[in-house]
Amino acid sequence: MKINGTPSTSGVGGTAPVAASEQSTTDVRATPQANADVPLQSAALAPAKEALAALPDVDQARVAALRDALAKGELPFDASRLAGLIDRYHGSRS
Repeated sequence: MKINGTPSTSGVGGTAPVAASEQSTTDVRATPQANADVPLQSAALAPAKEALAALPDVDQARVAALRDALAKGELPFDASRLAGLIDRYHGSRS
């Protein structure tokens, strides 16, 4: 099978390209039904937004220092302990 970067027009194994004049110009977001869901989504996301805003900013300097310490071997790292903690957090699925 030769792959040359052109779409298949046979209908088998692909779809024929659609001319720009045949493409739909209707924006789904502009429909009344889609706009009616926006306040509902905002209300549902409000607690998550508040929780995210309450989190402290990431201290990039501290992250860089920890990465450097790990790379230099100054900070102990136990891969099996980390694996155990991940397993305990997510629960054993075996």
